[in-house]
Amino acid sequence: MIYVCIPSHDEAPTVGLLLWKIRQVFTGFPREYQLLVADDASTDGTAEVLGPYARVLPLSIVVHTERQGYARTVEELLRLAVERTDRPKRDCAILIHADFAHGPQFIPDLVRRIDSGADLVVAEGTLEGEPSRGRRMLRRWASLLLRGRVQVPGVTDLVSGFAAFRLVTLRNALRAQDGPMLTTDGWAASAELLARTARFSRRTETVPAVERHDLRRRPTRLEPWAGARALWSARRHLNVPPPPPQPSEPRRPARPAPEAETATT
Repeated sequence: MIYVCIPSHDEAPTVGLLLWKIRQVFTGFPREYQLLVADDASTDGTAEVLGPYARVLPLSIVVHTERQGYARTVEELLRLAVERTDRPKRDCAILIHADFAHGPQFIPDLVRRIDSGADLVVAEGTLEGEPSRGRRMLRRWASLLLRGRVQVPGVTDLVSGFAAFRLVTLRNALRAQDGPMLTTDGWAASAELLARTARFSRRTETVPAVERHDLRRRPTRLEPWAGARALWSARRHLNVPPPPPQPSEPRRPARPAPEAETATT
């Protein structure tokens, strides 16, 4: 089972389209899936958009009457996926944003890496359609602002927010924390989620993806300087031990060269 987890707040213009595009992806990539969507106290009609989809899709909706924030909403959805699975070593959760910047067409790439043995797969985004130079620069350097506090070897885009988690790995990460797993919010929470999960991942991989910021149909909520200050301030709350070195692929012994045939007379 693939649990597609979608946190949303005031995403009425795009969340329905995203759900339908995900349905189309799984039509061409036939796998069992469930959609888990959290409506984090939206005020723009997101609930009205989601209602009809719940009647035609394998969709569960979590509704918050008061705003919980990105981190608490994401953690709630991931915990729900862990609770529902009966095969945590096989099943996975996909985290994807509701603003349509993340392309659902990349979901099969994430799942195939899980199928091939990875426990954590991060979609590292190339930004397209972002008009603000400040926001482009912040995204490029966000991981550097968290350097020394969160580490995921092999992953450069720590604030991606688009990733796949094998549920047994996610379950172990959740159990390792007393109380909430995520102690920060926003982009810092995305990095914290990857770092805490990577500690229990036997194999972490990345896939390239494209983020289409021109497809977002609402004004961005990110102001570059405020975002940079928030990331820097989050450092004092973050001190995630680095994951242990991942085992290298076992080297197969070389096959002995065949002996030369002896000519007979």
